[in-house]
Amino acid sequence: MIVKLLSYNIRFGGREREAELAEVIRAVAPDIVVFQEAIDPDVIGRLAAETGLPIWAARRRHSIGYMSRLAVDHHEWHYPAEAKHSFLEIVLAGSEARIFGLHLSAMFSKWSERRRAREIRALLKGIERYQEGMHVLVGDFNTLAPGELLDVRRMPVWIGALIWLSGRDLQRDTIKIMGEAKYVDGYRRLHPEKKGYTFPVWDPHLRLDYAFLPEEFANRLLGCEVLDQSPKALVASDHFPLLVQLDFS
Repeated sequence: MIVKLLSYNIRFGGREREAELAEVIRAVAPDIVVFQEAIDPDVIGRLAAETGLPIWAARRRHSIGYMSRLAVDHHEWHYPAEAKHSFLEIVLAGSEARIFGLHLSAMFSKWSERRRAREIRALLKGIERYQEGMHVLVGDFNTLAPGELLDVRRMPVWIGALIWLSGRDLQRDTIKIMGEAKYVDGYRRLHPEKKGYTFPVWDPHLRLDYAFLPEEFANRLLGCEVLDQSPKALVASDHFPLLVQLDFS
């Protein structure tokens, strides 16, 4: 079963931007969408109706929600002790493969990166019983991968000041932890030379949105693209969505 999975941070719940968000989503016809900042269930319900993805779930003040055209056997929010946001587990009908949607803490500094590192360790601990099987982690990690450029001059002054005060650069522990846990960065695996910036849409210079698979299932990754060409994506949110194609057979 080939699945088109869209990961999309819709910014502050997406209210009053439903038409633009729906157009971005319909243009790529995903099978399932995992949202971040989906804090308003009414918005997700309207998007589900407008995009023809009738199965959906969201909770008020919970960042992660989803909608799907494929039948879902099970979905559940989990609450790691160290995490700011819950993460969402989704199991599609007819498959034992799992999708985990997540949204790590924001802010750019040495201290916030330490928090994200604690969050991702807690999440990986929470799903370790599934690590023998096919699964994918998608969402807004709010951090940079090792080796990727951080241009502080393009960031708001107050964020630049935080970075300077905490060491003049960002630690890259979160993505490093994913590698140490034997996960593959889907976008970087397929696009070793492309920037893949997903944020902010008005001046893209940060790759914050990721899809990770266990190394042993990396061959199940068929595609991973940043959807940065749609004019509606420029006004629908502050993030570009990430489209991942996976073999769930």
